[in-house]
Amino acid sequence: MSRVGRVTTTGPQHALLRGVLSWLRVLWEGMWTFRSDPLPPFVRLRRLPHGLLCIAAFGITFGGVAQLVDNGGLGPQIGFLIGFAQGGAVVLALRRPVAAWWLSTTAMVVGAVLVRHQLLRGDAHDFTWPWTGAGILGHMAVLLLLALRVRTRVSTAALGLTAFLTYAVQGLLGAADYQSTGVVAVVLCTVVVLLGTALRGRRQARAALVEQEVLTAEERTRRTVLEERNRIARELHDVVAHHMSVISIQAQVAPHLVKAPTDELKENLAGIRQNALDALTELRRVLGVLRSEHPEAAETAPHAPLPTLARIDALVENARAAGLTVRCATTGDVRPLPPGVELSAYRIVQEALSNAIRHAPGTAVRIELAHTGPGLRVRVTNTAPLGSAPPSPGAGHGLLGMRERAAMLGGDLAAGPTPGGGYEVTALLPTEPQT
Repeated sequence: MSRVGRVTTTGPQHALLRGVLSWLRVLWEGMWTFRSDPLPPFVRLRRLPHGLLCIAAFGITFGGVAQLVDNGGLGPQIGFLIGFAQGGAVVLALRRPVAAWWLSTTAMVVGAVLVRHQLLRGDAHDFTWPWTGAGILGHMAVLLLLALRVRTRVSTAALGLTAFLTYAVQGLLGAADYQSTGVVAVVLCTVVVLLGTALRGRRQARAALVEQEVLTAEERTRRTVLEERNRIARELHDVVAHHMSVISIQAQVAPHLVKAPTDELKENLAGIRQNALDALTELRRVLGVLRSEHPEAAETAPHAPLPTLARIDALVENARAAGLTVRCATTGDVRPLPPGVELSAYRIVQEALSNAIRHAPGTAVRIELAHTGPGLRVRVTNTAPLGSAPPSPGAGHGLLGMRERAAMLGGDLAAGPTPGGGYEVTALLPTEPQT
């Protein structure tokens, strides 16, 4: 007695079957969802297309009623219900496109079946069947609105079911003495589905492009901030390294300035000097890492002194040579400032003058350095430009750098246009450490 074995499907066949079933499940869920999906307003036309579709729905309703009652031989009540369903489907498609498609399709099938009896009895001579003219227009509008908002496979399935039902009614059920509209309806519906799918794809591509541009701008801003912080860190490491070198030298010289220094004093000064040298070594290592990320900048001026407020006169002369009228004023109790404050103040003035040269040619600039109790207040203002500025490749990242410098010291910076058409940059840089 032979054994009868069961035939089992292989792995690829299982995968194919699962894929087909998954596609059918998604398609089924897409065709039977009646969730709200309002048609969004258009960019330029706003709500105008919505109003035009409502007007078209009104015309489709009364046009369909007239065709079904006057030419199709149906009663006024039945004709009005079918015509109202065809026109109402267009309005419903503005919010629930899948439900509107079912309504429009059902109205077509019901109307075609009822008119078929009139055709067979000769009461609807030469009637457009199975689709009326108004029904075709209404279904085209519904399919277009459907294709604009659902997945391509769902709109394709709706088009396929429309074609199949048209064939089933006209080809399988059939009638007599009518003008065929099945082929015309399927062709026109195919055109509007293709159009809607293309417009939906274009809208999605545009939305993805806008999203990518936003992400790119955010990434560019983030990178610019990091680069500016890196630059600030390199400069401040130079400042700290200078101070650590001075501490080391002072600790080495101090024993020679005291008559008969004790062994305890020598030991403490030696410890201070050793700690300063160790810290200086670590700072140089970190500084080497920071500079290695921009070797071209390090090679240009590897030992260039860091700028201070004493060099602002050179900035002013360069700005005047570029065509600006620049005045510089210093007020308050002038006193020595921490190197970090002087460096940040110099960079803020430098960037403000560069912006004036690029964006406000021929303007008058005033620089105010006010020494106050809390710290140093830097104010750079310029009047309205005398002419139009040429296109600048900059993206406004200079303000990010100025704000980073002020925030690093615990201060703040404000920048914006003035009522007269000029521009103003104001920064408060504290001279005491923030607690």
